[in-house]
Amino acid sequence: MKKRVIILIGLTFTFFVIHTIVITIDGLTDENERSEVGVVLGNKVNEDGTPSARLQARLDKAYNLYINNLLETIIVSGGIGMEGFDEAKVMKGYLIEKGVPESSIITDNNGYNTEMTAENSLEIAQKHNLSTDHITVITQFFHISRTKLAMKQQGFEEVYGSHAEYFEWRDVYSTIREFPAFYKYLMF
Repeated sequence: MKKRVIILIGLTFTFFVIHTIVITIDGLTDENERSEVGVVLGNKVNEDGTPSARLQARLDKAYNLYINNLLETIIVSGGIGMEGFDEAKVMKGYLIEKGVPESSIITDNNGYNTEMTAENSLEIAQKHNLSTDHITVITQFFHISRTKLAMKQQGFEEVYGSHAEYFEWRDVYSTIREFPAFYKYLMF
């Protein structure tokens, strides 16, 4: 019995390591394909109302995709954070300051988690007659695979990923956390 438990633990750990390598490679491999729609997932807004460094990196990536004609429309998705700011509104303001026309940005201020962002993105795309054939998601590298899965579950046909070029030590914890989170999305 003890040997079976050890084997099971070993297999589970091996599976975890392989999964983590796969989502890391997927997340760090930007798919620079043209999409009518890009979705930037929200993150913390600083107490002064500016995007956190992590959120700013996501927005900068979306901006670069936009100016390189890889996106036509950007959906900024977030909720009201602990700091009291509407993440989507702050994100939109940041992109406008960088030169993205307001007409190219759509806000989703009910994107409180990945699943809600995916649901809302489909509703927004349909409401605005945007293509659901191709979509690009912009978030941290460890979050790309789960976000792609959530978008495909909502009905987007081809989902590309592009990661924010911002790394910090807490990414190690976040990458580990993605293992159960991914399978929760996969199974439910």
